[in-house]
Amino acid sequence: MTGAMVVGLTGGIGSGKSEASRAFAALGVEVVDTDTLAHELSAPGTEGFAAIRAAFGPEVVAAGEIDRAWLRQLVFADPAMRAKLEAVLHPLIGAEARRRIAAWRGGYGVVVVPLLLERGNLSGLVDRVLVVDCPETEQVRRVVERSRLSEAEVRAIMATQLDRAKRIAQADDVIDNSGTVEELEKQVRALDIRYQQLARQRRKPR
Repeated sequence: MTGAMVVGLTGGIGSGKSEASRAFAALGVEVVDTDTLAHELSAPGTEGFAAIRAAFGPEVVAAGEIDRAWLRQLVFADPAMRAKLEAVLHPLIGAEARRRIAAWRGGYGVVVVPLLLERGNLSGLVDRVLVVDCPETEQVRRVVERSRLSEAEVRAIMATQLDRAKRIAQADDVIDNSGTVEELEKQVRALDIRYQQLARQRRKPR
């Protein structure tokens, strides 16, 4: 078997996906974040920018850039609009993620996909599913603290995602992020050792 082992990192809003991915990156692990790709691929002058403007009209652009707050509100309120946006962006994100994953040089890498289990995007590339988990009350607290969303708005977003039990049931590995950043980093270090071992095993000739 050739190529790096792909760990798909996912979790609900406010669970700590970014913190976990930073901890892996700090260990030298190659990371692809699909949210970051979405921003890069819809920046002014890109194919994604032109496609979004064509799909949603000139009102989606403010000060020369995609008005992400406006677009977020629109697609969250209307599933048809969300499907339209996904139809534009997901093929671009998928192609770029595959290109970057193919260039990985380590034994394994991490691809961060917030809706990996809900949408199934890139699930065919993923060898292991890693879920970052914390209590729902903690998710709400973190998102309210870092954003201008109300508790009701955060819970409405959470209602569109898998609940904790279903998400954990589909996980190969789980990071408990109910504690401190140091506790999360300790779990990431342990997983890094395990993933390196698994990557070596899968590369052995049979």
